[in-house]
Amino acid sequence: MQQMNDSEYFEQRLEDQITWYSTESSRCKVRYRGLRLAEIVAAAIIPLLSGMGGSVTYGNWIIGALGMLIAISAATGTLFKYHENWIQYRATSEALKHEKYLFLGRSAPYDGEHCFPVLVQRVEQLISKENSNWTVAVKSEPKGTGGG
Repeated sequence: MQQMNDSEYFEQRLEDQITWYSTESSRCKVRYRGLRLAEIVAAAIIPLLSGMGGSVTYGNWIIGALGMLIAISAATGTLFKYHENWIQYRATSEALKHEKYLFLGRSAPYDGEHCFPVLVQRVEQLISKENSNWTVAVKSEPKGTGGG
């Protein structure tokens, strides 16, 4: 097995992981905010329609559908943990960037002769921690909710 040098590690592992965590964080953020916005809008329309009484054709059906939308949105956000994943993925991405820039600037703990192995160890610890957090979260889910 051939060893990776620092530029190969940067390109094939570190940059790849930073991009992945950043992209997934953004995806979760958009989904979380979209679901929350749907809940807010639906919840705001329900009292309006209720106050209009029977003057809105199919008003009761619309109110019922909006209630369903709220329930489905809330359950979907909880099931897929978009908010939690958004925060965790962003934190991991930023921690990886932090290590990258400390290394590039040869700042502590990367100011010694053998700084590349230190970088690899610290980056892999961050990634391993994130993987462990995911495993714990999946194992703690109630049976039948999927997870993986």
